[in-house]
Amino acid sequence: MPRPKEGTTATDGSLLGDPVHTPLGRKEGAKGQRPRLTRQVLMRCCLVKWVLSSAAPQGSDSSDSELELSAVRHQPEGLDQLQAQTKFTKKELQSLYRGFKNECPTGLVDEDTFKVIYSQFFPQGDATTYAHFLFNAFDADGNGAIRFEDFVVGLSVLLRGTVHEKLRWAFNLYDINKDGLVTKEEMLAIVKSIYDMMGRRTYPVLREDAPLEHVERFFQKMDRNQDGVVTIDEFLETCQKDENIMSSMQLFENVI
Repeated sequence: MPRPKEGTTATDGSLLGDPVHTPLGRKEGAKGQRPRLTRQVLMRCCLVKWVLSSAAPQGSDSSDSELELSAVRHQPEGLDQLQAQTKFTKKELQSLYRGFKNECPTGLVDEDTFKVIYSQFFPQGDATTYAHFLFNAFDADGNGAIRFEDFVVGLSVLLRGTVHEKLRWAFNLYDINKDGLVTKEEMLAIVKSIYDMMGRRTYPVLREDAPLEHVERFFQKMDRNQDGVVTIDEFLETCQKDENIMSSMQLFENVI
């Protein structure tokens, strides 16, 4: 697996307490065109780095006309079906699948693998808890394993989805017990796990009570009827009216 680049990180006042590794530049490609899955454009995403680092060298396109399904315990859906379900091109899906298959020959990712991925990219902190929450968000059917389909559908939302789609995905991440509501305790658990993952190399240096202050501020905004829980409607309405939160969605992939 690739080693993360050295350097300091910053934490802004955004929705997730998003750690910012590097400033985000403009996406490559002409206006209106879907950006290609190139290392320059999408390597900010840890999970894309992980799979592309393991992908076979580009070359014989003819042999990659369909997903290779040999020697895997779980066989993914057909390429055309996945292309229809996501915003990735056929070439992009092939590239992602090559890396996914090389790292996970069984066709499934377990939680331990997720923890290994994040320990590589965030060695300065403890990524265990955040990796656990993120794994559960990708594990759509809750069976303890992530299929390639789950993986690319989630990535498609996070990297190519609309703001509304990304916000729904974020709500699902916060909704730890999947009861359709987010409590202050759930939000604090997610935000604290991100701060823990970033470790000591943050700028400015964070106070110990920073995660709680962060959550108190945002939860007060979101819990519009003050009943102690945030619904999906409250979450969407509040986020879409808050410029700081909307800006944070552009940085979402930095901790994915």
